[in-house]
This record gives sequence, C-alpha cells and structure tokens, in this order.
Amino acid sequence: MSVALRQQLSLRKTRPETSFGPFRPLPALPWLIMAAALRIVGYGNLGLIVPALALANACVLLAFFATARDSIQASGGRSSLGELTLAEQIRLSLSILWRIVLVMIVAALGTAAIGFSSFAPYLLSGLDGMAFDQVTHLGRFWSAAIAALVLLIIVNAEANGGRVALFAAVKDLGRHALWLGAAVLVLGAINVALGYGQGLVRTAIWHFWQISMVGQPLKNLIYVVFIFGFAMLRLWITLSILTFGLKQSYARGG
Repeated sequence: MSVALRQQLSLRKTRPETSFGPFRPLPALPWLIMAAALRIVGYGNLGLIVPALALANACVLLAFFATARDSIQASGGRSSLGELTLAEQIRLSLSILWRIVLVMIVAALGTAAIGFSSFAPYLLSGLDGMAFDQVTHLGRFWSAAIAALVLLIIVNAEANGGRVALFAAVKDLGRHALWLGAAVLVLGAINVALGYGQGLVRTAIWHFWQISMVGQPLKNLIYVVFIFGFAMLRLWITLSILTFGLKQSYARGG
C-alpha cells in the first residue's frame, strides 16, 4: 500500500506513540480494553449511552487499524498505518466512524421500513461486532460486511492522500465483490462458530466460578483473558480472511 496517507496528514510525527509499553506485542489490546470499559459505562447509564458507545466504536476502529497493519504485513503487503502517530490514527478513525455510523443507521432504518423492526437495531452494532460477539447470526454476517467496507475505506484513503471516501470504497467493494463477497460469507460463518465457542467457554467459566476455591483476583483474571482473548482472535481472523480475499481479488480479478 502507498505511504501517501502519512505524507498528506497535517499532524507532525515526532515519536512512536502507539507502542503502549508492555502492550506493544498486542497493539490492539489497549483499544479493546477502553472499548469494553466504555461499553460498560454506556449500557450502565442510559444518559451516556450514545457518547460512550460512539467512543467505544472509535476504539474498536483503532484496534482494527492496529491489527490491519500487522495482518497486511503478514500477508506480504505494505501499509503506512504503522507510520501514523496516535493523534493521526484517532483523526482517521473519527473520519471513518461517522461514515460507517451513517451506513448502519440507513441500513437499520431501511430494514425497519420493510417490516423487520425487531432485527433492525442489531444493525447498529456492526462496528462493535468486529471485535465483540453479536447477538444474532445475521448480525455476525453484517459485522463481517462492515469490516470489509472499513478495510476498503482504509486502502482507498492510503491510495488517495489520506482522503476518506465512503462512496469510492463502496465502488471498490463492487469491483472486488467476487473474492470479498466470498470472504465475507466465510467470515460470517466463522463468526457464528466463534459465537457458539465463546458461549461454551463462558458457560464453562461460570461453572468454574461456582465450584472453584481459587481467589477472586484469579477468577477475574481468567474472565479478562476470556473477553479480550476472543476479541483479539476475532479481529485477527477478520483481517486475515479479508486481506486474503482482497489480495486474491487483485491477483486474479473480481
């Protein structure tokens, strides 16, 4: 990918800002921790639910960026995401966020208008579902589609001097529909399987909590590893499948 994105953004890079010290081998983890904390705040206080969930979605996007950089490089590609400062990544995530939120709102309203009002609200969790489990199977496929759109927005921005263009990304999605469409279907199916797997592990942990004599700090640690382990796994699988599909589309066409 082009390095034009880094050159065009106005903020000056002075030092690496996204290593997070001991979290450096797990660059997405700090963002996922913040996203989870904001989700708790939002769902626990209805007066703060909109700003808290908006910030949580921005953190999920930043975790997506961190994972995308490593996934693209692992697949043999090049990305300038690693050259962006923390401020630049936040600026880019907010620019993408409102566009994706608009897509989700339009999709939810359209779905409600054709008679599926009970399912429509789940479409608003498309970004959140890229890292955290969705409630419905269709929602899991929707999160896979949103992740594909976000990836194409990032790729398009890198190729166009940092300009975020939703409609250009949608056009690219149509051009790469064959391979990316297959990748989204595979990813959606894997998300369904991950949902079942996460549910089984959650149940096992609950039973462990009931019968185990270990201290509460260890129980809490196990639950934290469970939550963020699945979140990082979901992001890695998402980016691995989508970057593979996009790479194959460029190589084979379609």
